[in-house]
Amino acid sequence: MRAAVLGSPIVHSLSPHLHRAAYEGLGLYGWRYEAIECDEAGLPGLVGGLGPEWAGLSLTMPLKRAVLPLLDTVSDLAVAVGGANTVVFSDGARHGENTDVHGIVRALAEAGVAPPRAATILGGGATAASALAALHELGLREATLVVRDPDRAGETAAVAERLGTALTVQTFDKLDTVLDVDLVVSTLPAGAADRLADLVAGVPALFDVVYAPWPTRLAAAVTERGGTVIGGFPMLLHQAVRQVELMTGRTDVPVEAMRAAGKAEIVRRVAPES
Repeated sequence: MRAAVLGSPIVHSLSPHLHRAAYEGLGLYGWRYEAIECDEAGLPGLVGGLGPEWAGLSLTMPLKRAVLPLLDTVSDLAVAVGGANTVVFSDGARHGENTDVHGIVRALAEAGVAPPRAATILGGGATAASALAALHELGLREATLVVRDPDRAGETAAVAERLGTALTVQTFDKLDTVLDVDLVVSTLPAGAADRLADLVAGVPALFDVVYAPWPTRLAAAVTERGGTVIGGFPMLLHQAVRQVELMTGRTDVPVEAMRAAGKAEIVRRVAPES
């Protein structure tokens, strides 16, 4: 059987290391998992050309949204979030799932973070939408979204409406007014939140989706003040665990072997060349 992660660029994806470790631990020696460079224009042709030996696909943005019209069925969660990061092939049909939400929920639980009574999300992209869905799953029915331009928060606001979450949109110049919360989720790319570190430092818990370089300046600031910090790697790990379950039908996925493989690859990438 075959599976792959699609995206552009895709060369630095950790998914192959995680999934291959799972296959080895499960004894699925005939399974292959690879990284395939694919953009939105090439997605329909690639998906349409896959044969019966394919078990599934992992997708990065913007393919998570672009794949939806190509699927036969889509989970309610993927519909609500507006994107499927996982495609499972079964009996000739293509089914879309979203495991990013599962990854966030599991990462928070693993770190011992209790379901928040109030939360603020930094950034308004696809990961912010998954964070909203994860918080909704944890019982939160209202949240604050902080973005640079409120006019560009429409898609995330639509996700909140589908979930039944009351969403307040604020701009970064007013960030100090929305930090009296239990949890801050930063979906900003590496380096983008550095200037916010001193402001956010005092929050009780931070989930920063960046996993390398780690720790981010934001994470270090919260740690120094005694807050709980969760990085992006646990989310990436647990969403991949769920993908393996969906694609293989197995529930005995070797989580710790996957964790070790992912961390080893991150260390390898940051190690100085000899």
